[in-house]
Amino acid sequence: MREIVLDTETTGFDPESGDRIVEIGAVELWNHVATGETYHVYINPKRSMPEEAFGVHGIGPDLLENPRPPEKGEVTLKDKPVFAKVGQGFLEFIRDSKLVIHNASFDMKFLNAELKWMGLPQIPMDQALDTLAIARKRFPGSPASLDALCRRFNIDNTNRVLHGALLDSEILAEVYLELIGGRQPDFGLSATASSAAGGQDDWRPTARPTPLGSKITDEERAAHEAFVEGLGEKALWTRA
Repeated sequence: MREIVLDTETTGFDPESGDRIVEIGAVELWNHVATGETYHVYINPKRSMPEEAFGVHGIGPDLLENPRPPEKGEVTLKDKPVFAKVGQGFLEFIRDSKLVIHNASFDMKFLNAELKWMGLPQIPMDQALDTLAIARKRFPGSPASLDALCRRFNIDNTNRVLHGALLDSEILAEVYLELIGGRQPDFGLSATASSAAGGQDDWRPTARPTPLGSKITDEERAAHEAFVEGLGEKALWTRA
């Protein structure tokens, strides 16, 4: 089963008001394991970059009202292709795979607007799986942003100073696997996982033939037992 974890960055909130996509990032999963295949492109929106949007993703300092050279982590856009140059390639990458997106309605409306303006086929909404909706159903009343879910699942997002479509897709892939029941072994894009995932439709990770041995030393075990004994008979440890 092929899935594409996807994210976009844009100039704003509404394509019908003139906002455009400026970045697409995507990660391929096969049977819930990352294959190492990715899609990433920056796009020239052929319009100015609002300060509010720039403050979120740091893309397009050359398109600001007062343009300036890029600082560390910022990407210029005037030299990047327009969507018309990448739209067909994007469709060929995603094919008919399920698209895993956080707040899918936002990204889908932008993608379909860009595709419509090119005269290309629209992506059906039922092709998208919304991890925001999954998170809200699993944890009602709790924060469900990508950062909040990273904290909940102890996923390292320290590199996420600014939003970036490819980095956010990689992080979302880990969040998604936690939301559906836990991260698979070897999520680290290894060659073995990639080869196995790409070669067999029914491939699944298997259990270790021999369980890993305990990492607790005899001295640590003895120190722990002495500590518990010192807590007294009413300690919670003695009731377990």
